[in-house]
Amino acid sequence: MKFSTTAAAAIAALQIVLAQPASAGENLDRITSAGVLRIGTEGTYAPFTYHDASGALVGFDVEIGEAVAEKLGVKPEFLEGKWDGLIAGLDADRYDVVINQVGITEERRKKYDFSEPYITSKAVLIVRADNEEIKGFADLSGKRAAQSLTSNFGKLAEASGAELVGTDGFDQSIQLVLTGRADATINDSLSFLDFKKQKPDAPVKIAAEQADAEHSGIILRKGDPELLAEINEALAAIKDDGTYDVIAQKYFGADVSK
Repeated sequence: MKFSTTAAAAIAALQIVLAQPASAGENLDRITSAGVLRIGTEGTYAPFTYHDASGALVGFDVEIGEAVAEKLGVKPEFLEGKWDGLIAGLDADRYDVVINQVGITEERRKKYDFSEPYITSKAVLIVRADNEEIKGFADLSGKRAAQSLTSNFGKLAEASGAELVGTDGFDQSIQLVLTGRADATINDSLSFLDFKKQKPDAPVKIAAEQADAEHSGIILRKGDPELLAEINEALAAIKDDGTYDVIAQKYFGADVSK
């Protein structure tokens, strides 16, 4: 009994030690020493992180990760995982950071740290290029809006008085607008910019956008202010030297930082 009690106490003490966050600066020292920044990402979410025809991992977030790692003086090592377990990979120390369009929310901030925002998205009202009747969200009243029925965009369209035409996502929604089977769609500004980058001649336009924006950042474990500061410094540097703008123009044809 005495041995069991002692063993149990030792195990409990070990669990407490393992559960404690790394000492300040420890992760940054390890990254610098190893010369590698481990980056968690999906690899299946174009245009942010995906595989091109050759099988190479590419995308906006991938190039941001590469640029940040370069400023830190290390190499990026991308480790792919499914979205549902991606952030949890930080807890398991599988990654140092996750760069995968992770929205900055108060709920996530309770457990993790975020860099300064590096990309911004807004809800935008998309119509055919020749549509002069719909100029704002209020003009959706009585109109047909192509939307994913359970999405926040769908709820916004419904609140604006639109009749919803159910779709499976952005691609189907935009096609219904193009063919005239819907008058408009409310969707993500980044998805629209990606679409127009791929199909610049498509006759659609943004009629209005919401003032409120959603921001994404590089997410990492709490308790590592030195690493967080270095990442923020790297993000500022790639914006100052034009690297960020080159990447943004490549994937979106626009500045998506604000």
